Amino acid sequence: MRQLIDEYERVLPAHAWPNWVLGNHDQPRIASRIGREQARVAAMFLLTVRGTPTMYYGDEIGMENVPIPPERVQDPWERLAPGFGRDPARTPMQWDDSPNAGFCPPGVEPWLPLAENYRTINVAAQRHDPTSMLTLTRALIGLRRAAPALNRGSIRTLDAPDGLLAYLREAPNERYLIVLNFTDQPQGALLPEAFSSANIVLSTYLDRNELVTNRELRLRPNEGIVAMV
Repeated sequence: MRQLIDEYERVLPAHAWPNWVLGNHDQPRIASRIGREQARVAAMFLLTVRGTPTMYYGDEIGMENVPIPPERVQDPWERLAPGFGRDPARTPMQWDDSPNAGFCPPGVEPWLPLAENYRTINVAAQRHDPTSMLTLTRALIGLRRAAPALNRGSIRTLDAPDGLLAYLREAPNERYLIVLNFTDQPQGALLPEAFSSANIVLSTYLDRNELVTNRELRLRPNEGIVAMV
């Protein structure tokens, strides 16, 4: 990922601006591709990296691919090349636990079937859950809006152990360090020598707000953190 970010930034024309897209209607759902835990890390990357973030509907609550019975297929590509259709990522938005997930009135058949887990993975269920994917997404968007370093600052990638991605977002009088653990194991990273401490303001676990003063950052499996430095 570090190489990808650096190369993307290198080839951009002067005054150009990146656009990052992790999910869309032609690709499997991000939570199905990399798992629910890493989908949270991916959301932190998308909303803290330099550039315009493009988030596909439903990814903010962790929607997953839905198996489509042959008689319900809509995508012409699936009919031409069975097994390669895109319908599994195009199912109705899961708003609540009512019939049809609040996407259309009861008694109306939506154009594609609903996910079996829509009664638990939906906007209404996650809206007031302090640890939900939706809460994390909203926290990231709120932080991005409030912090000039995150919404328009520069980016500089940093050395990090295998399995970690670390980068700085900087603006005048403001600097954020983002460290992402792409593994399912605990990981450690040292703060750059220029920084004596880091104030963790957000974790993908949504349970950390702490000051690190010994230069050593500890990350849990599948955890990402945003820290002021």
